[in-house]
Amino acid sequence: MVTPGGCWNEYMAKIPIWGMLIRAAAVILLLGAVACGTDREQYVERPVEELYNTAMDHLQANRLEQAAKAFDEVERQHPYSVWATRAQLMAAFVHYQANRYDDSILAAQRFIQLHPGMEEIAYAYYLVAASYYEQIVDVERDQNLTERALQSLNEVVRRFPQSEYARDARLKIDLTEDHLAGKEMAVGRYYLKRKQYLAAINRFKAVVDRFQTTSHVPEALHRLIESYLALGLSKEAEQVGAVLGFNYPGSEWYLDSYTLLRPGEVRRDQPAERPGLVTRVWRSVF
Repeated sequence: MVTPGGCWNEYMAKIPIWGMLIRAAAVILLLGAVACGTDREQYVERPVEELYNTAMDHLQANRLEQAAKAFDEVERQHPYSVWATRAQLMAAFVHYQANRYDDSILAAQRFIQLHPGMEEIAYAYYLVAASYYEQIVDVERDQNLTERALQSLNEVVRRFPQSEYARDARLKIDLTEDHLAGKEMAVGRYYLKRKQYLAAINRFKAVVDRFQTTSHVPEALHRLIESYLALGLSKEAEQVGAVLGFNYPGSEWYLDSYTLLRPGEVRRDQPAERPGLVTRVWRSVF
């Protein structure tokens, strides 16, 4: 009986082993030649202006992936040209436009390391900050990227206070701080609901200490009063109430706190709120 493999084995036995080796070597050489030919076609050197213009054409046509590769090609083929320096920063911008924020951060940081004295350095710092800012997540999740965004935005303002990027960074700082304060408030409420008052107090105090310009401060002060009263610390609750009443006498949080501190009393009219005085009064009390 002849099996399907039997005929093949019989045929192979008739072929000298050196003939098989020659055929294998020929195949390897052929594949190598094809590969080298492909590499030569892919990496053919082109004038730097042509490469850069090609990248810009891709960018203007919103072909972001091709644009990023083309800008990388500018630097690879002409690493010491002025165009290569521009291409590095443009690559960071393209990654940002394509929502590849980690790649944008890496490219911008590389530009900062290689060209610290360039005029465009402010924009590189701004790209890093903006890339972190765009990755801010809701307050229920980890805020590590939010903290990095805040640090990077502050660095833009510190290094380039008169630049157009600093103006936008200041706006983003306000929103970022409000977001971080919201996270602290969410955690504090969680602890307060579960009667873990000391942990809650730490979170609410952090809001007052770190984020005094945010909209969360009045509630944080009210929650502190709730926590202190729950622990029987009426003196501390009164002190926080004084801070709240001095700075936010017209807020709903002060009305609620007044009810807690003065049950049955009718609150007398208070002067208008005094924004910006929280720090002075808060630190004088605590």
